[in-house]
Amino acid sequence: MDCRPRHAEGSRVKTEIHVRDLKAYFGTLEALHGINMDIDHGGVTAIIGPSGCGKSTFVRCLNRMHETIPGATVKGNVRVGDIDIYGNGTPAVEVRRRIGMVFQKPNPFPTMSIYDNVAAGLKLNGVRNRKRLDEVVERSLKMAALWDEVKDVMKKKSGASLSGGQQQRVCIARALAVEPEVILMDEPASALDPISTSKIEELIYQLKENYTVVIVTHNMQQAARVSSYTGFFLLGDLVEFDKTEKIFTNPSDKRTEDYITGRFG
Repeated sequence: MDCRPRHAEGSRVKTEIHVRDLKAYFGTLEALHGINMDIDHGGVTAIIGPSGCGKSTFVRCLNRMHETIPGATVKGNVRVGDIDIYGNGTPAVEVRRRIGMVFQKPNPFPTMSIYDNVAAGLKLNGVRNRKRLDEVVERSLKMAALWDEVKDVMKKKSGASLSGGQQQRVCIARALAVEPEVILMDEPASALDPISTSKIEELIYQLKENYTVVIVTHNMQQAARVSSYTGFFLLGDLVEFDKTEKIFTNPSDKRTEDYITGRFG
């Protein structure tokens, strides 16, 4: 099954995510208890909740990263756009081409230049044309707000030689280079200084114009700043999912209010 994005020239695929009765396991331990959620195309959805509530597990299930953990399994249904990502015959590698992932800790390939880091996914997919690679690397670095900082050294310097914030933007550029429809971010700014965090938030705000973005964050102020919808997780359950403004000003569930106001977590 060809799961790659189908982009008309100058346009973006409008991708929605539909999650039904999603359960995730570590061995026999059930970490997610039947999650149901509909994420609209475009915009930013934030996932919040205390440590150990299932936030990261949830987003890792959205592009089949969860199953890379030994003994980890998933039950339920996840549709991203027009594919059932856990359906029979859907290759995980094709799912991950369509659904990019940015992790909490920047993970540029240390032996590769900045240029080769961004081009890695394209080369893995068989792209060898130098002009094409140059165009995509430049576009991706510009989208990640990094081009002006590295354009003169991108073929000389290692991705690992950059600052933490720059490394994270290299990882975002690498994810964007393969033209995904969805970008998942697992606490992408938690290890960064305030200036780098601000740049990542500005970037997320820009990406929402063309991508469906799902971000896990422990920072509720960040969720309020960057997202249009927010889901609150607690002990493996989705307690509440609504417009961000409502979650933070008039939540429907007392547990959400208690977490937002700092009574626990």
